[in-house]
Amino acid sequence: MNMRRSLGALGLGLTLAAAWAVAGCSDDSAERERKIHDEAAKAAADAKPVVEEAGRAVKAAVEGAKEGWDKGTKKTLDLNEAGEDDLTGLPGISKREAKRIIAGRPYKDAHQLVSKRILTEAQYEKIKDDVAVK
Repeated sequence: MNMRRSLGALGLGLTLAAAWAVAGCSDDSAERERKIHDEAAKAAADAKPVVEEAGRAVKAAVEGAKEGWDKGTKKTLDLNEAGEDDLTGLPGISKREAKRIIAGRPYKDAHQLVSKRILTEAQYEKIKDDVAVK
């Protein structure tokens, strides 16, 4: 029995020593974790304006590339030759407006769509990059 008590006391002592050692380490660990947390929060706060500016620059580059791509691949419609189906494919142009465009031919320049009162200035602005007079 004495041996069992001695072993039990030794086990209890070792368990308490291990718990104390872990508790001491966890204080250091908690402090390290807090320090890492604080440094990461500061780094993120410092990086945020730079990342936001880079995001704006990337967005502008993408928009410019898209615009260039669209302009490079789009063919303009000749207002003096385009058919009704081609004209109704333009943004905001209905069959009625397409018929009015055809009836108003010939055109010397695309803006005559407005001066001849076939389209409003707002309607013309939507299609001006898609039409031409050849």
